[in-house]
Amino acid sequence: MSISWGYSPKVEKFIPLADFPSDKYLIIVKQAFENLGWKLSHVSESGIIAYTPLSFQSYSEEVTVRIHGNFAVVKSECVGMQLLFNDYGKNEANLEKLFHEFEYVQYHLSEQWEEQVRAFHEFAEQQDDHYFEKAPLAVKDKIKNIFYLFVPRKGYVAAPILLLFNICCFLAWIALLVAAPMFLAARQVPPEEITNIFMKLSSLGSLNRKLVLEGDYWRLISYQFLHGSFRHLFFNMYAFVYLGLMLENKIGWKNFLLIYLLSGICAGLTSIAYHEDIYTVGASGAIMGLFGAMMALLLNKFFERNANKALLVSTVFVLGIMLMNGSISERVDNACHLGGLISGFVITYLLVFDHRWEVKKVYPAIKYAVVIVVFGAFSYVVLAFTTVYQHEEFLKLKKQFDINAFVFNRVLWMKADYSRDQKIQYVNLFGIRPSKANLEVVEKMGKLKLNDHFTLDRKLRTAIAKETYEAAELLMKDVKSGHQYKKAVSEKITNLMKMQAKFRDSLGRISSPLPQ
Repeated sequence: MSISWGYSPKVEKFIPLADFPSDKYLIIVKQAFENLGWKLSHVSESGIIAYTPLSFQSYSEEVTVRIHGNFAVVKSECVGMQLLFNDYGKNEANLEKLFHEFEYVQYHLSEQWEEQVRAFHEFAEQQDDHYFEKAPLAVKDKIKNIFYLFVPRKGYVAAPILLLFNICCFLAWIALLVAAPMFLAARQVPPEEITNIFMKLSSLGSLNRKLVLEGDYWRLISYQFLHGSFRHLFFNMYAFVYLGLMLENKIGWKNFLLIYLLSGICAGLTSIAYHEDIYTVGASGAIMGLFGAMMALLLNKFFERNANKALLVSTVFVLGIMLMNGSISERVDNACHLGGLISGFVITYLLVFDHRWEVKKVYPAIKYAVVIVVFGAFSYVVLAFTTVYQHEEFLKLKKQFDINAFVFNRVLWMKADYSRDQKIQYVNLFGIRPSKANLEVVEKMGKLKLNDHFTLDRKLRTAIAKETYEAAELLMKDVKSGHQYKKAVSEKITNLMKMQAKFRDSLGRISSPLPQ
């Protein structure tokens, strides 16, 4: 048994009919399909389509027999996305079963030709002889090799353009990351400055809550066309092309493009509403929107019944794997995936299923207007009610706080043989000044919007800052009085040490505030 490899694994064979009548050949094939338990989807004088049963080994293949001149073109093709890019020998096995059954049926129908031919023609006259151009795999069948994926054609216009644009954006971004440091180094720019510029270029166009809510709304589109690695790009584009081949010829290139872009934006909005500080890139949010569109079509029985069942199973299977992977991997933005999936489903429902609105005719302009209103309302809610946390400002103040706290610790090492004036100067320099500075730091922290983790951090630092300043003032009072408050100072310092230990323990018991 041979294994078929490729983007759309299939096995295709040309059978010369010679003097064998094409209608008799199709009659035998039809009976063979029925004997094998394959579900007939279409029967006409130009050919037959059937789907193999669902099983644990397969979520169905489409088997077709088409008449082309004096040949019968027999093909078995995988319906859904295949893991590891091969058919595990299923298509070859299907054709072997068909040819074996063909011989059996031909022998047993030899005495019934006249009746069978008459019944076949009567049935075929009532069928759509152009159905092959509308079948689920019609566009996929035209992809002869990988280069065909990049060429626009009828029923496949927007998808190849988006595919090429994604690839070009990735290559341009990589070229920029490689060329920029080399150019700066040639201009003798300091290494630390080159590193800073490289880090900024690395996040160029990526999605981030703070950046978007501060006005970089264009990132909701740009992030869809950037990818973190070749592997990231490859698997996203693999899924995208499959959906492009299956969807665009059904819903039209305009709807396909609109669903892709709006789902990607909604996915980005969902991501920034859920995540506080991460940077996101990738077309997966928009691609999940196309999966949502596919689910909307399948759940509303948009395809022929048998094809619809096979496609539904394969789509749910792939979706389950993607969402499961997102739930267990910290590097996958599942909020983005879910936002894209739901928005794609809703947008497709509004655009395609106008008969569900209980209105005889809904003009396209009205459908597009409804989609834009729903999209606008969702965007407004997210942008208006998502909090912009000021974590970067907090981290800068936190660094100042830690420096002042480190300076304050030096006051504990004041030498006993210092004179009174030296002690006063020492306490003022290493006690009063840094502790007072930290009171100003926590006051600035109090004006920032922070998440729960940083809010706890700020609360504890505020308490420590007040205790530290009180300890510094008491120490100054002790020095000026000739150490009459030595015991009180010792108790104050001991209490301060306990607070610092409790502070470290409290922050250590909660998770990191920055999602990875």
